[in-house]
Amino acid sequence: MRALIITRLGGPEVLEVQNVADPLSSNGVLVDVRAGGLNFADLLTAQGGYPGTPEPPLIAGREFAGVEVSSGRRVMGYEQYRAFAEKTAAVAELLWTVPDAWSFEQAAAFPVNFFTAYFAFWKAGLLDKPSGTRVLIHAVGGGVGTAAVQIGKILGVEMYGTSSSDEKLARVKELGLQHGINYKQRDYEEAIKELTGGQGVDAVFEMLGGEHVAKGVRCLRDFGRLIAYGAATGAKPSIDARSLYEKGTSVHGLWLSYLSANRELMDAAWKQLNTWIGDGALQPIVGHTFPLDQAPDAYRLMEAGKNYGKIVLQI
Repeated sequence: MRALIITRLGGPEVLEVQNVADPLSSNGVLVDVRAGGLNFADLLTAQGGYPGTPEPPLIAGREFAGVEVSSGRRVMGYEQYRAFAEKTAAVAELLWTVPDAWSFEQAAAFPVNFFTAYFAFWKAGLLDKPSGTRVLIHAVGGGVGTAAVQIGKILGVEMYGTSSSDEKLARVKELGLQHGINYKQRDYEEAIKELTGGQGVDAVFEMLGGEHVAKGVRCLRDFGRLIAYGAATGAKPSIDARSLYEKGTSVHGLWLSYLSANRELMDAAWKQLNTWIGDGALQPIVGHTFPLDQAPDAYRLMEAGKNYGKIVLQI
């Protein structure tokens, strides 16, 4: 079978499509893969900066959609590696039925984005909060950002989102974002103060790292929570714990790789997400598609931060 191989650690140039042996059914549920969703974690995996990354060569990708070989069922799934190949052996508990109306490309854009966004609201304690709560979502035009906006709209949350592009912000407003902040034009911390009358937000969905963790904490109001799920800047998060004392705020980590091993938690999340899908309230946003042979270009687009919604590889 053909697969996208990380041949060595480095940038997009280390990626090659090669012929490799088919996976064994004894290693999981065999799936004929039709599409794969690209995530920032895939960039870090190729670079060697993602926790638990094995030594190359290895098959890239952690999110996919395709056909379960044994049943013909259309499925979407999540795994740590091996997704960007014509076949994969998946964990049964991390396979979900694709809605009839969705394409394989849409399905490949679902698992990482929507489970991460759901757990961000869960960690922030906002799944059962009354309307009127406020959330700041960074990279709101990306995969997780567009998913979070759709969930926030269902929950009745007032949402503030950052992006480097007015065009992206306009498109996300069509999904339900109320307040867009172009961080290249204005400081988002000052914007939050102005837009909330100095009160701040109840939660910050933070994936930038570095100084932005401390900056995000300053955007919180009393007892607010910052949910940290990435470090796109490449800088280590920095914060003085004493800054949390004044308003009783807190910082929470979110790592889907870890949470995905908790079957009870994942099942509960899927039950709610599937209900919202059935209501027609969730729709994966696919902004760009690339054939597998052009995977390096897809990685470069993500590296440049110019994508809207999800980048998907057609396999």
